[in-house]
Amino acid sequence: MKIGVVGTGTIAREVLPLLRGWGIEPCALCGTPRSRSAVEELCRANGVREGFCDYGEMLAAADVDAVYVAVPNHLHFALAKQALEAGKHVIVEKPMTACVRESAALARLAKERSLFLFEAISTLYLPNYRKIRELLPRIGAVRLVSCNFSQYSRRYDEFRKGNILPVFDPERAGGALMDLNIYNLHYIMGLFGRAKTVRYQANIERGIDTGGIVTMDYGSFQAVAIAAKDCSAPASCVIQGTEGCILQSTPANTCGAVTLRLRDGTEETYDEPPASRLEPEFRYFAQEIRSGDRTGCYEMLSRSLAVSEAQTEARAGAGVRFPADGE
Repeated sequence: MKIGVVGTGTIAREVLPLLRGWGIEPCALCGTPRSRSAVEELCRANGVREGFCDYGEMLAAADVDAVYVAVPNHLHFALAKQALEAGKHVIVEKPMTACVRESAALARLAKERSLFLFEAISTLYLPNYRKIRELLPRIGAVRLVSCNFSQYSRRYDEFRKGNILPVFDPERAGGALMDLNIYNLHYIMGLFGRAKTVRYQANIERGIDTGGIVTMDYGSFQAVAIAAKDCSAPASCVIQGTEGCILQSTPANTCGAVTLRLRDGTEETYDEPPASRLEPEFRYFAQEIRSGDRTGCYEMLSRSLAVSEAQTEARAGAGVRFPADGE
């Protein structure tokens, strides 16, 4: 599969050197006029044939099957839409868009054009996450679920000084919910689907959530998703059932070793880590696009829409608004 990468930030730099090993050919890289030197540097370092500083030019001229959108959150919708309209399959970095209205519009467009549209969310594709699904019946009826992904951000120090970087900027769809808690939401909703109600209690500074707690009522059990960029704590994911529990001491985005602990004293640990946490998702994207069968893609897309809806509802309840929300 031939891919064009949009963006020159941290995630693009992490992915570019690895793509060929996953059966994906990075044929083009696009930045902005301000990032021209970064585009040239990354193309040289990763053997990318064509570098662009104009997105429309890349879509028109580059020989690519798909576009990977790895830019700040508020740009996801417009760039993904433009790629779909150009007939390209799209992989868009998490979160898919700033709000569910935008996510639903992209999903409709992809289906109308018979194109693939994926949200790059590592959690759902990791082998240990699949193992959790397999182990769930052994812990009986689920009663409580909790995920905590909290890591103090150096950018928060700048934020407190008044230097607003994208991750803390409501104008650019930032905040802890969009950056970190999205992994917890995908982790929980990927296993249990939509909750009956979603509420968000957040630490709000300058109109953005620097940390917060999402509570999800599933009727027969409760779930909580905690994430913060203004404080830190040991990461954990715990699923508690009537016959035992499933434990992880890692954040939901890496989904590390899984321990099954049953009431009868049984304890088992499983761990199948990939070389890179991004590898399983990108191998899956390439495999599905090569196959031409959109069934799996659209199933994953429905999960992304559910999470986008939950995020939008949670933000609204907490009073965090983005320009994409409209009036």
